[in-house]
Amino acid sequence: MRDLSIKKLYYSISEVSKITDIEQYVLRYWETEFEELSPQKNRAGNRIYTNKDIRLILYIKELLREKKYTIEGAKKILENYEQDKRPLEIKEKKSPTESEPAKESEINNEALKEDLVEVRETLLYLLDKL
Repeated sequence: MRDLSIKKLYYSISEVSKITDIEQYVLRYWETEFEELSPQKNRAGNRIYTNKDIRLILYIKELLREKKYTIEGAKKILENYEQDKRPLEIKEKKSPTESEPAKESEINNEALKEDLVEVRETLLYLLDKL
């Protein structure tokens, strides 16, 4: 497995295949089965995967190959994971306390940090191309 500490903005399907140890045809098939997995394509029509895509692929791999879920079972887990993520945060806020605004702020800060990291990676990539 490749060292993920040095991140690129985009990866080709062959790079993702090596990183995740999943065959390219399997990655293409998973795109047809899991709507959450939809890498962008470049001008030449080649798939370009982001770090988020790779994390999702590794999670799908874990569900299918390690936890032995069927594709349908993995789809339901991914649906519930995405849908339940926000409602769980809302449920916690039903009984307001003084510490809860801090929790919401922490959640928002974490999402903001992730977005800023991706913007930074994009800008560094673009600057490198100049």
